[in-house]
Amino acid sequence: MKIKVQNTQIHALNMKARMPFRYGIASLEALPHLFVQVEITIDGKPFHGIASDGLPPKWFTKDPEAAFEKELQDMIDVIRHACEISCELNSANNLFELWVQLMDAQESWADEKGFPPLLGFFGVSLIERAIMDAICRAQSLSFHQVLRSNGFGIRPGAFHRELKDLDFQRVFPETPTQSMAIRHTVGLTDPLFDSDISLDDRLHDSLPQSLTASIQAYGLKYFKIKIRGQLDADLDRLIRLSEALSRCCGSDFHFTLDGNEQYQNIQSFREHWDVFQNETRLKDFWTSLLFVEQPLHRDHALNLSVQKELSQWQERPMMIIDESDAEISSLPEALKYGYSGVSHKNCKSVIKGALNACLIAHRCHEFPEKKWLLSSEDLANVGPVALTQDFAVAAALGIQHSERNGHHYFAGLSMYPASIQKAVLDEHPDLYHKSESGFPTLNCQDGHVNLTTVNQAPFGYGLDLNTAHFTPIQEWDPATLKEF
Repeated sequence: MKIKVQNTQIHALNMKARMPFRYGIASLEALPHLFVQVEITIDGKPFHGIASDGLPPKWFTKDPEAAFEKELQDMIDVIRHACEISCELNSANNLFELWVQLMDAQESWADEKGFPPLLGFFGVSLIERAIMDAICRAQSLSFHQVLRSNGFGIRPGAFHRELKDLDFQRVFPETPTQSMAIRHTVGLTDPLFDSDISLDDRLHDSLPQSLTASIQAYGLKYFKIKIRGQLDADLDRLIRLSEALSRCCGSDFHFTLDGNEQYQNIQSFREHWDVFQNETRLKDFWTSLLFVEQPLHRDHALNLSVQKELSQWQERPMMIIDESDAEISSLPEALKYGYSGVSHKNCKSVIKGALNACLIAHRCHEFPEKKWLLSSEDLANVGPVALTQDFAVAAALGIQHSERNGHHYFAGLSMYPASIQKAVLDEHPDLYHKSESGFPTLNCQDGHVNLTTVNQAPFGYGLDLNTAHFTPIQEWDPATLKEF
């Protein structure tokens, strides 16, 4: 199979959050959602595919001094360069070979421009996802079928020597996850009870707004709780959260704790952790903890000192990296230092995520006495492309619960033209249903979503999406975000 990228297009759609999403040092209120379409040839025959993502403030860099306008331009520049360079690459025998070429070229350019690897990979990820979509459509196969048969040509041993004899059939499940639990995000300023919401701030879009209302509406049992690294504020927030979850779920719930890179070293996080553990009102709460995500800032998370500090903390919770998963070498380095695993996000590269999954599976097989994990996390993904492709990958990796928050912070698919809304409901009646306000929203029941049509589609979404509905990136003006 010979693959060559012939052309790319980028379109944008502005999206306004129904309420601010506060995570770490950022607050998401509105963003452009980009669609990248590629035209490729496979053995000389033309095919096209699409990938999409929102451009979130301060996730790829976490620079408190940078203006959002500058960050937006940097993200767009990174994506544009990946598009341009992909068309200049020689044809390849499979996607993996093409991906390596693109990654190397993008990495060199990003380094020259002073862009961090995590941001550089973002551009690569959109191209690879769009090509994956095209390959799946060309072969009339689902993402899971192509991945498990290694139709993308991925060679784990090319980057991780210990995986040179790895069998893909052992890593990826025979059947993708069909029903996935939603791990509901609790942002730093999200109301816990309806009584926390002032009359002026109450929404009238028929969707739940507070945590407890969301639990009642969706039957949630899994949660992702964000903390800010300020002891008194976090302690008070956790106590209130514990009360809210106990009131709604009893003891039947699980949660992860997102440190949001708020700590500079293990010792400072450990000091807070000890206070959390010694709080009698939280005694039962911690029995429901699954793991802690990225407590240390990316500048410090993989420092040599971390290995010693973690080895001396025998009673530490399971910790994984997220923002520090910037390069292919990041996960093996993190595992060596004492972390338990890594998060998967499509924006960090699906192929890198598959390599990470292979490494985690290998470690589980070789060292079953230790705990290793691969989680699925979200960046406020919205359908019909970004969310469904994210679900398709998580399902193919065999993940059973995934952080989902796009349906909570955005009013379903209300920002799309009526024709697209109808097409989504027609193609994915299990994943989406019509809200009381008339727009499609995620169909979460008993805390789960049905992924049958997602797993049957070529790469997550079944409709034929016409990106001409959106604004060509060269005509898009960031000032339009302020018009909301």
